[in-house]
Amino acid sequence: MSEKYRFFEGGLFFVTMTVVGWIDVFSRKLYADEIIKSLNYCIEHKGLQVFEFVIMTNQIHMICSARDGNVSKIIKDFKSFTAKEIIRLIQENKRESRKEWLLYMFRYFARATSPKCEFQFWQHRNHPVSLETNRFIRQKTNYILNNPVKAGIVVEPQHYIYSSANPNTELKLS
Repeated sequence: MSEKYRFFEGGLFFVTMTVVGWIDVFSRKLYADEIIKSLNYCIEHKGLQVFEFVIMTNQIHMICSARDGNVSKIIKDFKSFTAKEIIRLIQENKRESRKEWLLYMFRYFARATSPKCEFQFWQHRNHPVSLETNRFIRQKTNYILNNPVKAGIVVEPQHYIYSSANPNTELKLS
C-alpha cells in the first residue's frame, strides 16, 4: 500500500470514513448526533484533535491528528464503537422506516468480509491523506466546508449543522 494512505505518528491527516454501500444513515439526526457524541468522547478521553469535519449522509470527512500521535488506533476504536452503537440504535428505533432494509444491508456486507461479524457498518479503509503543506490543508478544508453546498443540502457552508463551518457545532474542535 502506498505511504500516501497510511497513518504515522505526529501527522496531520485528511480522513474519510464511509458507510458500506454508501448507505445514507446520517440522514437521520439520531445517528449523526451519535457520531458527534462519539467524536467528542474521543476528543476528551483519547486525545483526538479535530480541526475540520463534515458529516454527510453516508460518510465523514475530517482533518485530524492526535495528541499522542496515534490517530490510527483512535479511528479504529471510534469506528468499532460507532458501528455497534448505530446498529443498536437502528434496531431499537421504533420510528426507523428503513430498519429491516438497513439491517439486511449491514448483514449482507458483513458476509462478504468476515464470518465472525453479524454486521458491517463502515468500509474498512479510511484513506488517511497526510497534510504536509498549507496549500494542501487549505484545499482539504475548502473541500470539507463546501461539501454540503456542492451536494445541494445548504446554500452557505455555515448553515450545515454537522460541519465545522457552523459556528454552533457541538463538536469540540481543536
